[in-house]
Amino acid sequence: MALKKKKTSSPKAKSGAKKATGARKAPAAKKPAARKKTSPLKPPRRKKALLKAAPEVEAPAENPQAKALAHKVARLLLDKKATEVLVLDVRGMASYADYIVLASGESDRQVSAMAESVRTKVKEEDALHPTGTEGWETGQWVLLDYGEVVAHLFLAETRAFYDLEGLWADAPREKLA
Repeated sequence: MALKKKKTSSPKAKSGAKKATGARKAPAAKKPAARKKTSPLKPPRRKKALLKAAPEVEAPAENPQAKALAHKVARLLLDKKATEVLVLDVRGMASYADYIVLASGESDRQVSAMAESVRTKVKEEDALHPTGTEGWETGQWVLLDYGEVVAHLFLAETRAFYDLEGLWADAPREKLA
């Protein structure tokens, strides 16, 4: 004796039968994102331009003492056979110095000797001590900070790698030979 399935015509029964056979319902469509309603009388607000014309800034005041110290450091470096000696005028561009002196040496011993020479001569002649020094141990990159003048003394390969001239590309420069 075989059993017959009872057929029903109600929609609930049909959907239940589909679930039993493994058929799935299609996913619901996503609603579009709600938009702000604008008043028909007012046009929509536009954001104001963020970039405004910069007011004309006067050139920073000349600092003759800092300029003289920068050129003195450059001359002392040339006395120690430094190459590519460059004085950058960063007044108005950097908050920590007015002048940056860059120089290269052929060996780490030469870079250390250049730094030692600058430190001792400036101390003897001008009674100035650097407020900070870095890199004495390696001789790859020695930094002497005299407040308004910062000297960066590099090994040639290290100078090419860090490219401080490129960083200060818009600064006026004076090459000393």
